[in-house]
Amino acid sequence: MTLQQEIVGNAMQMAVVNLHPGQTVYCEAGKFLFKTTNVTMETRLSGPSGNGGQPQGGGGGGMGGLLRQAMGTAMQAGQRMLAGESLAFQYFTAQGGEGTVGFAGVLPGEMRALELDGTRAWFAEKDAFVAAESTVDFGIAFAGGRTGMSGGEGFVLEKFTGHGTVIIAGAGNFIDLNPADFGGRIEVDTGCVVAFEEGIQYGVQRVGGLNRQGIMNAVFGGEGLSLATLEGNGRVILQSLTIESLANALKKAQGGDKQGPTGGLFSTHAG
Repeated sequence: MTLQQEIVGNAMQMAVVNLHPGQTVYCEAGKFLFKTTNVTMETRLSGPSGNGGQPQGGGGGGMGGLLRQAMGTAMQAGQRMLAGESLAFQYFTAQGGEGTVGFAGVLPGEMRALELDGTRAWFAEKDAFVAAESTVDFGIAFAGGRTGMSGGEGFVLEKFTGHGTVIIAGAGNFIDLNPADFGGRIEVDTGCVVAFEEGIQYGVQRVGGLNRQGIMNAVFGGEGLSLATLEGNGRVILQSLTIESLANALKKAQGGDKQGPTGGLFSTHAG
């Protein structure tokens, strides 16, 4: 059953979801806005398993089944905690008729509804997830030690599989690109990547070489030492505003310029 949703607003968008009787949608804790009274709300540590929103866990009954389910839930929660994600999910189910639920992201910017047909997974930057149907599985993926340490926030990725609608959010405005339309590869600021389809290869490369121009790029260019690379044929969503640039702008407005006189390599992270 397709999730009926509408994304409304401009500078700070929100998603209004209409649920059929018995239909379930879940969100990360902190993304819920409002609901009608006939929509129940339940908070769980376990993520969905694509079976209509029931908690994940090993099959079978008895103490063995309960133990496997508890271990599976603990592993999921631990993985999300290590990735800096919320420990819990909130589940919303319409009872006795149609219901409505509202969700929003945490930054001023756009939202996007992605439709999964089971053939391709989607990957998103940490904190991009807002809400999804219970038939969509949420997981954590790691870009790999070398890539992650070089790419900063690119290390931890959210992974969505299964069938149905997943809603993501980012900062600023979105632009959709396909690297295949640009020779098969694009290079972007590591903080500008919102999401990409399975089949796109994500990596991180150094900005320039260890020469005069490479040092100028790193020190004065505002990008630091690395750029994200996206290769292949598939959909990529980028955002126009990075969290770091927003934080630096707020610090500067408060009289604490975190960008520094040169930017780039000598910038200090706000926080």
